Amino acid sequence: QVDLVESGGGMVQAGGSLILSCTASGPTSWKPAMAWFRQAPGKEREFVATISWGGGTKYYLNSVEGRFTISNDNAKRTMYLQMNSLRPEDTAVYYCAAGPVPVQVANRYNSWGQGTQVTVSS
Repeated sequence: QVDLVESGGGMVQAGGSLILSCTASGPTSWKPAMAWFRQAPGKEREFVATISWGGGTKYYLNSVEGRFTISNDNAKRTMYLQMNSLRPEDTAVYYCAAGPVPVQVANRYNSWGQGTQVTVSS
């Protein structure tokens, strides 16, 4: 298990861009897959994107593919989510997660960040 700290959320107009960051601290021997999930008010937490430690495997939620890009910098133990062409329906609290494999299921991740708010106005 590692500690995760997100940053980069904020408010933007529709069509705008934001980049989220998630930095992991803890045992450097552990090389986890990392992911972004989000939760909008009144809705369940949903998968957004995931990336393997080596960066060779990436998966995206269909509605964000082509607009969002997940990447990582292992030297900095930091993962990024570049979000372009943002829509009001992207408004949510975004959570960083780490786990053994890059999957789309939240309960496969055993470390979570505190969340960062993203608000997209129309």
